[in-house]
Amino acid sequence: MTASISHAIFSAKNVLEEKGFDEGRLEAELLLGHVLDLSKTEIHTRLDERLSLKQSRELDSLIQRRLNHEPMAYIVGHKEFFGLEFYVTPDTLIPRSETELLVEKALEIAKERSLQSGLIADIGTGCGAIAISLAVCLTNIEAYGIDISPTALEVAASNSKKHHVSNRINLIEGDLLQLLPQPVDIILANLPYISDCRMRELSDDIRVFEPHVALSGGPDGIYEIRRLLDQAGEKLCAGGAILLEISSEQKAAVTSLALRYFPEAAVEVISDLSGCERVICIKKMFGKCSNG
Repeated sequence: MTASISHAIFSAKNVLEEKGFDEGRLEAELLLGHVLDLSKTEIHTRLDERLSLKQSRELDSLIQRRLNHEPMAYIVGHKEFFGLEFYVTPDTLIPRSETELLVEKALEIAKERSLQSGLIADIGTGCGAIAISLAVCLTNIEAYGIDISPTALEVAASNSKKHHVSNRINLIEGDLLQLLPQPVDIILANLPYISDCRMRELSDDIRVFEPHVALSGGPDGIYEIRRLLDQAGEKLCAGGAILLEISSEQKAAVTSLALRYFPEAAVEVISDLSGCERVICIKKMFGKCSNG
């Protein structure tokens, strides 16, 4: 006889926690929810129901994948970001909660400048989380999502359809800003910013499974940021802004770069909820841009 849902959760939790996974119960419930296609709330209303043999075997398989340190988001195929659910695959970086700060700052800038319509560009768009979140919140803007990976762009296309913004998301396979066809009001970029030294220190969940091209930023971690700023001058409207995610130790170097390329700009460093300096905001001299 197969286990009940309640027993399956308990058993999976114990296996995960014995192997050092701190959130064993939460992960057990997520894995079982994926197998049964049930929400967490639905699971808790059906705890006495029994799994089929097929479901039990599938759960065991997923637990083994997690024990091998495969990220939960890849196992279940989705990740929440800015209150929205995004389809993810190993071809895309898993969206992080700290990256929501980019979206929050872009919305603040849009409000400050009464940007009811306009253009944004999400560089290194991956699964499209940043561009799509902004398109959902700003219903009259159009967005470019640019990525060097065609398989990542396929994932972004699926997500833009899922959230009903595909008519306002223009996906481009390209290297940074080179193929951006016109100046935009806001450039956002969560580019790879992990230094070569730090790459070796990453946990197996990240280092083994997530795409290195979306993580590795070269010897100092800011190789791609440097290239983007070098390209950005003619790609940003007067009065526009560039928002870059960084690690806290890169604050001084990226601020210096920003002022080198945009000497008249206002540069702001924004900390995340844990107090880490996470986002660099570069605002060009205010003015109105014609995108026609």
